[in-house]
Parts: sequence; C-alpha cells; structure tokens
Amino acid sequence: MKSYIAVDTGGTFTDFVSFDPDDGTVKYTKSLTTHHNPIEGILSGADKTNTDFARAAVFKHGTTLVINTLLERTGPEIALVTTRGFRDIVELGRGNRTEPFNLFYRRDPVLVPRTRRFELNERVDGHGRIIVDPDINEIKELSLMIKASGAKGVAISFINAYLEPRNEAKVAEILRELMPNCFITTGSELSREWYEYERTTTATANAYVGPGVGGYIAALKDASVERGFDGSLYLMGSNGGVLSAPHASKAPVLLVESGPIGGCIGAGVFGRELGIDNIIAFDMGGTTAKCALVEAGEFSVDSIYYVGGYGRGLPIRAPVVDIVEVGAGGGSIAWLDEQSRLRVGPKSAGSTPGPACYGRGGTEPTVTDANLLLGRLNPDRFQGGEMSLDLGQAYEVLKAKIGDPLGYEGRESLLELADGVLSIAAVIMAGAIKRITIEKGKDPRDFTLFAYGGGGPLHGVALARAMNIPVVIIPPEPGNFSAIGMLLADVRRDMNRTVLRGLDEHTITDLDAYFIEMEESLLGEMSVDFPDSNIEFVRGLEMRFVGQMHTVRVSVGEEDTHQEVFHRFQGVYKNRYGLANPDAKAEVVSVHSVAIAKTPRPDIKRLAVTGHLANNPMTTSRSIYFSECRKQLETTVYDRVALPRGFAAHGPAVIEEYGSTTVVGPYDSFEVGVLGELKIQVGKLTD
Repeated sequence: MKSYIAVDTGGTFTDFVSFDPDDGTVKYTKSLTTHHNPIEGILSGADKTNTDFARAAVFKHGTTLVINTLLERTGPEIALVTTRGFRDIVELGRGNRTEPFNLFYRRDPVLVPRTRRFELNERVDGHGRIIVDPDINEIKELSLMIKASGAKGVAISFINAYLEPRNEAKVAEILRELMPNCFITTGSELSREWYEYERTTTATANAYVGPGVGGYIAALKDASVERGFDGSLYLMGSNGGVLSAPHASKAPVLLVESGPIGGCIGAGVFGRELGIDNIIAFDMGGTTAKCALVEAGEFSVDSIYYVGGYGRGLPIRAPVVDIVEVGAGGGSIAWLDEQSRLRVGPKSAGSTPGPACYGRGGTEPTVTDANLLLGRLNPDRFQGGEMSLDLGQAYEVLKAKIGDPLGYEGRESLLELADGVLSIAAVIMAGAIKRITIEKGKDPRDFTLFAYGGGGPLHGVALARAMNIPVVIIPPEPGNFSAIGMLLADVRRDMNRTVLRGLDEHTITDLDAYFIEMEESLLGEMSVDFPDSNIEFVRGLEMRFVGQMHTVRVSVGEEDTHQEVFHRFQGVYKNRYGLANPDAKAEVVSVHSVAIAKTPRPDIKRLAVTGHLANNPMTTSRSIYFSECRKQLETTVYDRVALPRGFAAHGPAVIEEYGSTTVVGPYDSFEVGVLGELKIQVGKLTD
C-alpha cells in the first residue's frame, strides 16, 4: 500500500507529515519556510524524513500563498471587463461606512485601477434573458487594449450573469483564444449569486492571484514528479475540503484560507472520536493565531470572506470555514507605541530573520523570546534539538527594546515584563475566541479548547483559564497538526444559486429542481477529477425573515416539509440572535449544495507515538515563571513520547515533544487519553 503526504506551509514554518499504512509509521518534521521559494521548504521536509515520493499515493498541501498575495498586494497587473456602465462597481462597493466616527476611514484600495477597467456592450435582464449579445469585433478590440495595458490576468463580471452566464462564458472563450498566456476568469464560474459587487471583487481577486498560484502549483507538481511522484495532488480548500490541482489552478481564490483549515478538520475528526461535541479549535503558529468552532464534529462555513477584515477589506464570495485570525503568534513582535504602552503584534519576525533567540539576525523581542526567558522553552530541545535558542540574546533584546525604556531593572523585573508580553498576547487571542463564541450567542464554558500549532500548547491553559473553559485537549504532534488534519480531509465542492422565494408549501418542492441541477453539475465536475469516488450531497438554504438583509444557513433534507424547514430556521435564528418571531414570514434567498467525496485517510488511532510503563517519562526539572502565582517554580519536565496512555499527573509540568511544548499550570492536572491526546483539567486559582 502506498503512503500519504501532507504539507502545511505557514508564515514561519513548513510542516511535513507522511504516513505509511503498512507499518503505521508516521514521520513528522518542521522546516523554516523559504519565502523566496516555498517548494524548497517542502523538499527539505521530505529529505529530513527520508520520504519517498515514488511510494506516495496522495499529496495534500495547504498554503498561505493566496492570502499573502492579497494582503501584501504582490500580484501582477490585472484588468476587469464589465457590462457597459458598471466599470466602477468595485470602487462604489456597498456604500456603507463601517467606522462612522473615524474621520480618516478608508477602505483598502481596489485590486484593479480605473485605467484597466473596460466596458463591453452586453446585457442580461433581471429574469435571465439575454437582451444584448457581446459583439466579437468589440471583443477583439478589447483584447488589444488589455494587451496594451500589460495585464497578466483578466476578470470578467457582467450584471445579472448569476442568472445567465453565457455572455461571460462567450467573452472568456474568445479572450482565451486571443490571449493564451493570460489568466482569464469569470464571476459566474466562482459564484452564481446575485451580489454583483461581491461577484466582481471575487473575480478580480481570482485574476490577481491566478498567475502566481498557477505557476506555483505547476512548479510543485514538477518538483514532486521529478522525485517519482505519480499520485494525486490536492490543495487544501477554504471550505474544509481538498481540491484537485487543476481545479485549484482555475479557481485559486478558493484557497484564500488554505493553510489554517487543516487543523479545524483534524479537530472535528478527533472530537467525534473522543465524543466531544463542542470544540474551539485554536491554532497558534509563528505568525498568527487562529480559532474556529466545531460543533457535533462539523465546522461552520460562511459564504463570504473579507481579506483584511470586514471594516476595510476586500470581500470574496466563496465558501470559507468561519475562522478568526489575529496577529499573535510566536514571532509576533513586542513593541512600545508613541505613549510607551506595551503592544504585541500584528507585525511578525516570521522565519526571516525570526525571533531574536533564533540567532538569525532578529533584533526585535517576540512572544517566543518571552517564553524562552520565562523558562517555558528548553533552548537545547527546540524542534527536537534541530535548532538551538539563544537565551542571552532573548534577554538582551527584551531589556534593550522594552525593559530599559520602561525602567525595568534586574532579571526579576524583566521576568514580569516577559510575562506581561504573554498576557497581552493572551488578551488578543481571547478576543478572537470571543468573536466566534460570545458574539454569536455561544458560551465558551460549554466548549473544550483544542489547542495545537507550535504555540497553542504553550498558551492553551492560560487562555482557557481566562475564558473559563474547563478542559484543554492537546492532540498528538500538535506542532504538525494542521498537516495531520489535511491527511484527514475529504474532497468538497460547494455551489450556490440565488432564488429569492417566500417559504410556503410549494417552495420546497419547487426548489428541488435547483438542487437536482446543481448536484448534476457538481457530479459532472467531480467525476473528471475523481472518477472512482462515491459522491455524497448535502443540501442547505440561506434564509431570512422577510424585510431583512442578512441570512442564516439552514440544513434541509429531501423529504422535509416547509413547516419543518421553518421550525429549523427559527431554531438557528434564535440561537444566533436570541429571539425569533414565530409569526413572521420567512424567505429563501439561495439554495446551497455541497458535494463530498471520501479520500484515503489514515486511522487516527495510529497517529500518536506514545510510550509504555517501562519508560521513564520524566526527563528533568527546571525553574519556570508562572503568572498564576507571579513567581518561579521548580517544574517537572516530561518527554511526551515516553508518556503511556493512561498516565496522569498534577502541575506544574512541562511536556516537551518535537514541534511544541505544553505548559500545565500549578493548579492544573493532565492525563494521556486513548488517542494519545493530552487532556488538561484547568483548575481554579486559589489565594
């Protein structure tokens, strides 16, 4: 049997995991991300684990390339083709001012300036009837203007194309013939919903990242083929499923949150296996911290995503797991603002140069430097000993950049300052958790915190205590868990259609035709990339009360009546907003179909490497500063690999492993569970 490979390329580290089902061997490693060429970091992981690509059947990959390109605006020049009279739609937007009292408020600049926005004579009416066909001669003239503009990508978005996409398809086909080296995409290929502004910005985003992502995927495939790989290459999609390489190259905007999603999938699978219904998936890496809710093994998928945040960012109309991301990672820089207030992030030291303690030229204090100074990290066992951390450099940079300006003198006071850095980072991360729980009517005390990533286990217990979360779970190999989650991910594609129908006894029957059409379309698309897969479909509706603008998603079965759908909508609405009027009329805005195809996956019971009772799990002890008691305590240090299932102990404790370190406070206790996970009971602070 062939092996499975998964790679998560993050802002600081590239995580590499391979699994051999024949002997149950799991190989994990981390390499510093090579930003100039991320493929080098991937191949480095393969070399470090002696992974043979020729034996691999599946290669799954998550990347931050799309989101970084959009945030950093490093894509090529692109053009936009619109219906005549609509070239400024990306500039006008929704007209809302999300920060009404900010006199300096500005939205992020659009991706395509007005000089490269072109109009074309075409028209589809509000019922989906073609009124004006595009003229081929005008399209040819348009291609000459686009070539002259120097655009490497073209987005085509026509008004009402969500109802009838043939005009967009015709223009795209002709432009692809006339401009074969240009990346060309249409809005209706990505979204068949009526939001013309969001459809257009989604198309421009796809055109903006398309040339770079397409080249990257082609180069990745070539590099793996050179090493003998002849299996299936999948890219981790933002919707919680993997995409084939050809589909990802065509619609790379669907990878906008490709990197962090793997951990959410892994958390859902582990939660189902452990019988935990409500999970907060918390991932703290080197650059950012991310969190998402998993309920009954399922994660919430939103229909829209804002690159750069809701207030100012670029809207993308595409399915994205409801994930909140903040600039609080291990490499987040601690700094003083104009009023000498201590701040943490969002700027990160990344992998180049990295935190000061990496010894790679970093000159700014980071969260990792603070953890090292407090004794929470072992300078000789970081990344299993592959990297040595410079404690002296961490001390000097914290002292020079923060301690001296604030008047902190002596090592003891600097420990308090380092603890302050972690406390501020915890506040930022707690704010992210509140956004996915409290702001949506959820009580975090009803959830289990599932912490992973290189920094998640370091900060998980303190974060849970701040949010009154009673239990923290640390999965096996948390430093590589996002890549593990990708191994567990299935193929998934989403499709929406705007319908706008009042909910009555005829609606559900009439909507069945839309579902059948979408399912046939999805089946045709997926059969090309996955011809031997058994494909399952999940149906849903975007609904609202009549007169409202925003919707909630409601699941629907083939045999459901409109009364059952209305009752389910009432429950979802009340859970979100706290109140639902049983006498108000509801309407269906759009229908949503999800196609899921199972992919080969490893048995999660075989992923953990744990010890047995003959091993001595305690390696040593060292002095660690704990904010709970504001002093240093002599703390037992365990080797996680040597901990057998069923092992239990009280804190304070530090559990070290390759890729991560777990800190258990003096009031907490932990045990090793049936899947090799660490289950930490968060204790109450006492005077």
